[in-house]
Amino acid sequence: MENRPALVDYAAPIVGSRSTAEDAVQEAYFRFVPPPGPPADIGSPASYLFRIVRNIAIDMTRRVSSETRRDAQLAHATDGAACTPSPEEKTLHRETLALVKTALDELPAETRKAFEMKRLDGATYDDIAAHLGMSKSSAHRLVQNALSHVMRRMYEKNR
Repeated sequence: MENRPALVDYAAPIVGSRSTAEDAVQEAYFRFVPPPGPPADIGSPASYLFRIVRNIAIDMTRRVSSETRRDAQLAHATDGAACTPSPEEKTLHRETLALVKTALDELPAETRKAFEMKRLDGATYDDIAAHLGMSKSSAHRLVQNALSHVMRRMYEKNR
């Protein structure tokens, strides 16, 4: 606790905001707290904690960068002129939509809501986290879990 302000100050330039730095420090604390049993011999606990915060902050920055690239690719892929689908394509799209709806219905309500907010409403992970009362990384994890579930169901159907 005595190093908390310094740790937040250390992480903030890496992640780009104090609130995200707070998340990084909190996650570092949970990783730093030793499990039950004999304590590990850590020569310099403060240095070790700063290293944990640095690694988490870098991971968070990479994750945000990856999400931004993926979202930009998705936006680029969906740009373009609208075309009228054939009757066969309409039927295929209806079947796929029904399959996705069924897969989403299998999910817990919170996971489904996070997925719908991100994929259908275009909400950011910060918006989802605030709406559902959780961390940004938890919101990201829910959306990824939902997407994995939907993809798995589609794969099973198309086998």
